[in-house]
Amino acid sequence: GRASPALAALAQVLRLERSRRAGIVFPLQKLERSLAPGTDMARFRLFQPGLAALQRAEALFRSDRGHAIDYVSSAVRMDHAPPPALPEVCFIGRSNVGKSSLIRALFSLAPEVEVRVSKTPGHTKKMNFFKVGKYFTLVDMPGYGYRAPQDFVEVVEAYLQERRNLKRTFLLVDGVVGLQKTDHIAVEMLEEFGIPYVMVLTKIDRASRGVLLKNVLEIQEFVKENTQGCFPQLFLVSSVEFSGVHLLRCFVAHVTGNLPAVEAS
Repeated sequence: GRASPALAALAQVLRLERSRRAGIVFPLQKLERSLAPGTDMARFRLFQPGLAALQRAEALFRSDRGHAIDYVSSAVRMDHAPPPALPEVCFIGRSNVGKSSLIRALFSLAPEVEVRVSKTPGHTKKMNFFKVGKYFTLVDMPGYGYRAPQDFVEVVEAYLQERRNLKRTFLLVDGVVGLQKTDHIAVEMLEEFGIPYVMVLTKIDRASRGVLLKNVLEIQEFVKENTQGCFPQLFLVSSVEFSGVHLLRCFVAHVTGNLPAVEAS
C-alpha cells in the first residue's frame, strides 16, 4: 500500500502551530476573521466537535487487522448494488469537482484502499461502494454534467429514492466557481425526494480568500432561502492540504450513528 501523506492524521496536524492547526481542522472558521462586524456566524459553527470526537472518527477511517476498509463492488444499476446492511453515505457532484480525490483523502489512513482518481473528468461511470468495517458504507456516485453517463439520472434517482439505509448525501461544489446550473438541478432533485444532504466546497486551496468568502456567503444564503433538507453549515475541504478532511470524517461518523455524543443537530 501507499504511505499516508503528511497531515492525513490528526497527530500530525496537532504538531503545527495553533493558528495553522485551527485552519486545517476548521477551515470555515478561519474565514470568520474576514467577515464584516455584526455578521451572524452561527452557521459557521453548528458542527464543532472536540478533539475526542475527531480522534474517534479518525479511528473509523484507519484500517487495522480487526477493522478492514474495503472496496466492495461497483454497480451500474440498483439491482447490482450490495445489500443495504449498514448505514450509508453517498458523494455526488459535477464530473470534475474532485470527488474521487476527496474520497481518497478521507481514506488516506487506509492506503490499501484503491480509489481511482482519473486525469480525465467524468471517469466515475458506476456507483462504487466502500465498506468501513462493520460501521458504514461510503458510495462514490457517477459525476453529473460534463461527460456524465447517459443513464446518470436513472441510476442516481433510483439510488436516492430506493436506498433505505442512506443517512446523508454529500453534494460537492467547486470552491473556485461556486454553485453552477447543474448543481442547482442536483439540489432540486434532493429537495424533491426529501433527501437530507450537506454541501461540501472542494478545492479550497485553489481559491483566493476573497473568492472563497464570496462563494461561502452566497451558498449559505442560498441554503437558508431555498432549501429544506440541506444542513445549514457548509464544509470546506482541500484534498491536497487536508483542510477540512478531519472534520468531514467526523461528520460522516456522526451522521452514520458512530459518534454517540457530538455537538451538532
